[in-house]
Amino acid sequence: MKPPRPFALTRREFVVAAGTAILATPQTAFGATEAVDTSFGAPEDVAIKGYDGDAMEPFLSRDAKLLLFNNRNTPPEETDLHWAERIDDLTFAYRGRIEGANSSALDGVPSMDESGELFFVSTRSYGATFSTLYRAQFSKGITTTPVLVEGVSRREPGWVNFDAEISQDGTLLVFVDSWFGSAGHPLTAELVLAQRAGDKFVRRDDSAALLAAVNGTGLAYAPALSPGGRELFFTRVEKIAPGATPAIYRAISTGSGVPFGMCARIGALEGFVEAPSLSPDGRLLYFHAKMGDRYRVRLSRRDRVPAFP
Repeated sequence: MKPPRPFALTRREFVVAAGTAILATPQTAFGATEAVDTSFGAPEDVAIKGYDGDAMEPFLSRDAKLLLFNNRNTPPEETDLHWAERIDDLTFAYRGRIEGANSSALDGVPSMDESGELFFVSTRSYGATFSTLYRAQFSKGITTTPVLVEGVSRREPGWVNFDAEISQDGTLLVFVDSWFGSAGHPLTAELVLAQRAGDKFVRRDDSAALLAAVNGTGLAYAPALSPGGRELFFTRVEKIAPGATPAIYRAISTGSGVPFGMCARIGALEGFVEAPSLSPDGRLLYFHAKMGDRYRVRLSRRDRVPAFP
């Protein structure tokens, strides 16, 4: 079976409560009603000084000092990982491409744990391995030689893991399982949890139960975990089709081993928005938005952070 085209040509280019106020409002995309999280404020533009290209898939490091991102997903051979240093919440200084991580294929969707281990998506070996998730040690803009994240991929043609985030402590990986088939774009997309076991990760037996509410409708992708793992932010879209507009959601778990529920759309984030990343203190939610024909990083704040036992 012919491998699917790189996901970057599809997902984004084809898509042309615990201390929070949550309101029920009509929701037309999924033909029902949905909860809306009103705790986040109006979005603000983020400036990356010294960089004027598209910026997608933002990730704020666990010490809040670095912003990692990739440029536009097309053409895939020119999609690379980049980094910038924080000046303030809304301003970062561009430092360049991440040396050692990029290849001649698509490289993007960065996340990193508190020890500096970088996880990212790359299509460099999909034709041979049917795998896309890599990891490497990051330091001052340079990485060690990337290696595949073992234990995650189904290693079957047509299945693609096109998004992932590593937890703050590096023990939990939340990633996307997506069936492309021969269509060249995601036909399904669900989030999956995997636990670190030595040098590899193992899909958790309770993953489907823990994420049932998150995966219940449409395609779920672009996950982001709060430091304590009680909040899960993600992107959802009804289907990959012209005119479909993705939105960012928040789900909470009230305790270890308790399923994520109370899924609510972040009401302040309108239009084409994807790829959330939460600051270590839980106040700032970074994401990318399509503004005209460009992708930009934006920020939404909340004044009150939920307290979990």
